[in-house]
Amino acid sequence: MPVEPATLTGRAVRLEPLSQDHCDALIAAVRDGEIWRHWYTTAPEPERMAADIDRRLGLLAEKAMLPFTVFDAGGKAVGMTSYMAIDRKHWRVEIGSTWLARGAQRTGINTEAKLLLLTHAFETLDCIAVELRTHALNFQSRKAIERLGAKLDGILRNHQRARNGTLRDTCVYSIIQSEWPTIRAHLQWQIDKPQRAPGA
Repeated sequence: MPVEPATLTGRAVRLEPLSQDHCDALIAAVRDGEIWRHWYTTAPEPERMAADIDRRLGLLAEKAMLPFTVFDAGGKAVGMTSYMAIDRKHWRVEIGSTWLARGAQRTGINTEAKLLLLTHAFETLDCIAVELRTHALNFQSRKAIERLGAKLDGILRNHQRARNGTLRDTCVYSIIQSEWPTIRAHLQWQIDKPQRAPGA
């Protein structure tokens, strides 16, 4: 499974291989909504952005992660996402370590980014399954994952320690290869359908 850096481009979003050149723009993005203050997320504090980029690039060098910077249609950096838990023997990956600036949430950017990542995973990397994981108490993330069509495999109780020292129960979702054509059509429909005006 040749998991190598690639640029994935849609209509409203572009995923580029993560670079330290993106650091200042990502600091501005994480400050939009102070995303790092959400204790159940993986967004880095502004002063730790460079270190977090180095961490992810180190995992890339070990072929354990493929990190991306998320750009909107105007070329503005609005977040990060990654392929992780790369299992070359069983042809599986996890989409994770994702965060988006507040201004990019509920805009369709996340849906199209997931469509790009899932398409690449199933149609280029030929994965048999793609996982998505989140904190059991991150209800916004859980709803977003479920809207993709992913199914809950189970909950890993006391799976990890959060940054604040609390114990995290992790919800594990997945999409398997046989489900992908239907989910791809569903996601494309979500992206293509006309958006209602606010208050309509």
